[in-house]
Amino acid sequence: MKSLSFCSHSSQETVDFARKISSFLKQGDILGLFGDLGSGKTTFVKGLAKGLGLKRRINSPSFVILKIYPLKLNRTISKHSHKEAVSLYHFDLYRLRSLKELEDIGYEDFIYNSGICVIEWADKARELLPKHYLKIRIKIKAEDVRTINLMGYGKRYSKIVDRINPFLKGE
Repeated sequence: MKSLSFCSHSSQETVDFARKISSFLKQGDILGLFGDLGSGKTTFVKGLAKGLGLKRRINSPSFVILKIYPLKLNRTISKHSHKEAVSLYHFDLYRLRSLKELEDIGYEDFIYNSGICVIEWADKARELLPKHYLKIRIKIKAEDVRTINLMGYGKRYSKIVDRINPFLKGE
């Protein structure tokens, strides 16, 4: 497992950092977001979505568990040579009462699909997370200061962490 930490001093820095991460994502990628209420998980997702070219406003899907955002990509993230529709699957498990709720909406159909899957409050479904994914833990340090820890589980996600590291060093 590879890991790195980034200290964000504003919501905009969190958005910018997430945009950088989005440039390394491709179809089928899974990101699990961990952190307390108000830590910046949804802000992070907004940055990812912007980086993936989404123009729509992103907000927390807390009341519906899942929002699907079709992406019009200005870069290739497809595993296939033909154009394939790709979506951002934004889960928010804050109000999840049982894992059955996820089963009822077809969670596995989304998580193992060809889209990019982001799961806020991933700790609430830890046993359903795949073995390989990018874990993002956001911790509140002060009013506008957040520590964002990335942990890559599996070869693919460890590579993402390695590729992001030079951005943090200003290379």
